[in-house]
Amino acid sequence: MIEGAKEANRRTAGTGDGESRPVDPLAILGPGVLGLSTAQWAAERGLEVRLLGRDADHAALGRGEIERRWKASVQKGRLSAQDHAAASARLQTATFGPEALSGVAAFLEAVPEDPDTKARVLADVARWSPPDLLCLSGTSSLPITGLARAAGLEGRLVGFHLFIPVPRMPVVEIAVPVGTLKATVQRARSLAEALGKRAVEVRDQPGFAAARMALAQGLEAMRMVAAGVASAEDLDALMTLGYGHPAGPLELSDRVGLNLRLRIAEGIHHATGDPIFCPPDLLRDMVARGETGLRAGRGFYRWDAAGRRL
Repeated sequence: MIEGAKEANRRTAGTGDGESRPVDPLAILGPGVLGLSTAQWAAERGLEVRLLGRDADHAALGRGEIERRWKASVQKGRLSAQDHAAASARLQTATFGPEALSGVAAFLEAVPEDPDTKARVLADVARWSPPDLLCLSGTSSLPITGLARAAGLEGRLVGFHLFIPVPRMPVVEIAVPVGTLKATVQRARSLAEALGKRAVEVRDQPGFAAARMALAQGLEAMRMVAAGVASAEDLDALMTLGYGHPAGPLELSDRVGLNLRLRIAEGIHHATGDPIFCPPDLLRDMVARGETGLRAGRGFYRWDAAGRRL
């Protein structure tokens, strides 16, 4: 059952074939970091959103976290009470299943970065949905071609890599496999525009473009820490103060999660054989010790419960 369903004021996208097709309601599966951030921002931007969980309680828990964030924004004067009420009315919750996908225009999976999990979810979507559903994967690194093939979504699935936190990061990386329908890409770009993001289209490959660039820098910084070249803080300072990066490669690795960085590095290294992406022993050892970054409270830096560096 869909909770809080409203009549949708549907955003539309020109597809280049003389038709306009909607980009919302937008269904988002996975009330984790990416799913919650995207659902919050999409509702604030005026899109109808269905936040899906493995069951009703799971989805409701995610909605509760979004409401907590909205109330905090109202208290700090960042969001008006009127805008909060309007965004809240656009956010629905539901259990992932055929009923939850009924009438939606776009689907974004935001489940954990595991190819088997993502392929299983997307295969369900392929069975339950009509062929004109816009299907998007929120992965930042897994090849879309393989996911599409495993799910039976060849030509219909694109990568839609949003950056965290979604409300503050003004870009989305759209990874396009060879043979993808032009209308699918155009609708993905239109959704990015509706979210207020600059769409950067890249060819599908392991790691896309953004993750490969950031990961190569992060892994090299880890090798330099292991070799005693400089401290993590000093290496990060070279990139923030010398090159104007908002965060250094090691702080960014902590924020992303060193366990996720390790999985992505292993995946790209396995797919390409490029030694640049071979995970250094330091990274493997830290993950084995549970020092996985911000969420663990310790990685290359120490972090408090509010996500601040100590």
